[in-house]
Amino acid sequence: MKTKKIAPSLLSADFSNLEKDIKMVEQGGAHVLHLDIMDGHFVPNITFGPFIVKAINKVATIPLDVHLMIENPGDYIDAFIDAGADYLTIHAEATPHLHRVLQKIKARGVKAGVSLNPHTPISMIENVLEDIDLVLIMSVNPGFGGQSFIQNTIDKLHRLQKLLKEKNAEHIEVEVDGGIKIENIKEVCDAGCDIFVAGSAIFKADNPQKAIQMMFDRIT
Repeated sequence: MKTKKIAPSLLSADFSNLEKDIKMVEQGGAHVLHLDIMDGHFVPNITFGPFIVKAINKVATIPLDVHLMIENPGDYIDAFIDAGADYLTIHAEATPHLHRVLQKIKARGVKAGVSLNPHTPISMIENVLEDIDLVLIMSVNPGFGGQSFIQNTIDKLHRLQKLLKEKNAEHIEVEVDGGIKIENIKEVCDAGCDIFVAGSAIFKADNPQKAIQMMFDRIT
């Protein structure tokens, strides 16, 4: 049985004191750190690149879940893996050569993921299921933190679980990113999510460590 994991999104952390926030969520029970990489082209925002991932890797003691929201992701695979990515997720919409890029990630010994935007059907990943370890379902339109959860994500998760079962691919982890909070995390869990990305709901909480624990209590 797959382990349920809470993945705080550092997009919502305090970048003037990033090491403190990383240690805080680690001590609060976080299982993975989610790093959103944005290029200002694929999504309308710019965050950071391999240099910052490398700095985070020096501080963090839990795996780094690196989510590339960038065009031409295949050109940057080696740089992010060298920087310390443990999971490396690319968008199906961002490359015409999805299989090739996934093979490049797998060849480096890193867990390979594919992310789908809210409008993208799960059929996009049907022919690469043998090549991936993770499916990341976007439950908001990517590019900014603090957005509201798109409710039809629940139906999409059920369809994804049906596909994984039909293809004997139930070992693949399912991640959801966007609008996850204490109030809806159980519904998302029941629909088949394994890794829960939460930014504002953790870092903007009065007690981020308590928020992580409350989330985890609802999914276990």
